[in-house]
Amino acid sequence: MKADAVFEGGGVKGIGLVGALTVAEEEGYDEWVNVAGTSAGAIVASLLAAGYDSSELEDLIMDLDYTKFRDKGIIDRIPYLGPLLSLLREKGVYEGSYLHDWLTEKLDNKGVSTFSDLKTEYEEDKYKYGLRVIAANISGRTMLVLPQDITDLRENPDDLSVAKAVRMSMSIPGFFEPVVRNDSFIVDGGLLSNFPVWLFDGNDEPSWPTFGFKLIEKEGSISGVFSYAKEIFFTMMEAHDERHQEKSQRVRTIGIDSCGIKTTDFNLDEKDRRKLFRSGRKAARKFFDAWDFEEYKKTYRK
Repeated sequence: MKADAVFEGGGVKGIGLVGALTVAEEEGYDEWVNVAGTSAGAIVASLLAAGYDSSELEDLIMDLDYTKFRDKGIIDRIPYLGPLLSLLREKGVYEGSYLHDWLTEKLDNKGVSTFSDLKTEYEEDKYKYGLRVIAANISGRTMLVLPQDITDLRENPDDLSVAKAVRMSMSIPGFFEPVVRNDSFIVDGGLLSNFPVWLFDGNDEPSWPTFGFKLIEKEGSISGVFSYAKEIFFTMMEAHDERHQEKSQRVRTIGIDSCGIKTTDFNLDEKDRRKLFRSGRKAARKFFDAWDFEEYKKTYRK
């Protein structure tokens, strides 16, 4: 069956998204027409758009060495002062090159390089590509829905690298260096919309459902200045979408407990990976036990 999917960002917690996805495909939703994501959700969405199924994604995320995401440049390796100097000069502690190279390889295995490889049969602009990626242009103070909005930076959407777009969306401020394109600084799309479940909505009654895959975070604890700054950032990422999420959006959203695991817990072990994956499956099973597409259309989209 056909469906669209929107995946929320959340760093390593994205493992839970894949767990939920396995249940969706078991329920028969195995033809993903349009997919979108922010940050870690953009990774899952891009691989899904390239042709990976949920079982292949499970293998990828379980085998991935997440510690390599913390890749350091020359400045970062300076004892004691390296991270601070990198933050001041490069505006991020980690390079983000490992993530980009890893994703480039995985997409290439499916014959996907640029967004031209993901063009659809639809003429309407927002359905022109099978993948949408959310990023934030802090130089222009605007949200970028890629690839179409790359025209704001005087670039051709067809020519935009899919891996580079995801790298933009994954640029957690202060953690990863931002991506600079035509003098514009591009960072994590979660700053403006971490969960754009509305992205594929139109005015007509939908022919197939859009499912939201959302990570539910428990309240953060504040124990010092660094945790204080971190909680400010994640509040910014979460609060906007929560405030504007109507009931019609909540009823099509799979809420996945993130099990207390934080976005940048890149040292998580096999036990925690499995815990997140099972949490995603549990949430999706509960959702699909109650889901009725015809009832959804009757109530919210007629």
